Amino acid sequence: MNSSEESAVSAMSAGRSAMRMGPAELVQAAAMARRFYLEGKSKIQIAEEFGVSRFKVARVLETALERDLVRIEIRVPAELDAERSDALRARYGLRHAVVVESPAPADEIDESPDPENLGEVAADLLGELVNEGDVLGLAWGRSTIHMAAALSQLPPCTVVQLTGVYDAGTAERGSVEAVRRAAQVSGGEAHPIYAPMLLPDPATAAALRNQTGIARAFEYFDKVTVACVSIGSWEPGISTVHDMLSDEERAHYASLGVAAEMSAHLFDAEGRRVGRDLGERCITVEADRLRRIPEVVAIAGGQRKAAAIDAVLRSGLVTSLVTDTAAADQLLVAGAAPRPALNRADPDGS
Repeated sequence: MNSSEESAVSAMSAGRSAMRMGPAELVQAAAMARRFYLEGKSKIQIAEEFGVSRFKVARVLETALERDLVRIEIRVPAELDAERSDALRARYGLRHAVVVESPAPADEIDESPDPENLGEVAADLLGELVNEGDVLGLAWGRSTIHMAAALSQLPPCTVVQLTGVYDAGTAERGSVEAVRRAAQVSGGEAHPIYAPMLLPDPATAAALRNQTGIARAFEYFDKVTVACVSIGSWEPGISTVHDMLSDEERAHYASLGVAAEMSAHLFDAEGRRVGRDLGERCITVEADRLRRIPEVVAIAGGQRKAAAIDAVLRSGLVTSLVTDTAAADQLLVAGAAPRPALNRADPDGS
């Protein structure tokens, strides 16, 4: 069929588009749609079968959609918001963004902590991301603990703890137990850290890092391929580090413009690290090591954490995010990140 013939057919098709399809056209359109959408045949194959051009097939399929003869539905589980997820991924240049419906009523969202269902979704995401032989790193956080408790399957992998615990007395029901749980599910080795996250001074922290068990865990930091972390806002009950410091120390770091905390690293609103001296007193994975981990999944949600999530995503340390609609709505009206998260920019740089 030459170009003039094609133009004539197009004009005829356009004229018919305003008319009702006859029974023969309906039957043919239904047959072509079945071949294309259900049987997976190409437009060329369909054209050969029906003795028409592939352009005619394309027009028939388009008309079938316009006239509701064919309906295409994209379905995801009700608790996942695909549209917000994709928008968030694009805005921050993330590898993966998964947005979960906020379970709390709108008038209660501000006061709610990270919803437990974030951990459940993050557990499913880890099942996709972790491969056999990987090293999975888990940092302390309520959401990572919920994630570990929700794990039902993981490929065989080594699991290492990336931070000390919030309080040594809670180790059994905190991050140590999360590491053990993940290792049990995967059938791999567990390397927990039996030490507090924050120590009184750098000398005590350095001494603990040299202890055999802790030093062995630290040796795995450079081998971690997938890490799971939490994010906290700089306020009571929302940041682990904030609650462990004295009033004077909290005021000092607040004066530096801290807006977020992740694994005992502090960030200002632009994603730059501040208060680096705090890290000298902490048992935690160093920021530069964290930046070199191929996949770092952050789990955090709620309106109160939105600004903190924005700051951490700007830092270049996180590649993927599991959050909820309450936080996502705030993030999507914020200014776009100055650089994609996947650039893995140095948060200590300018």
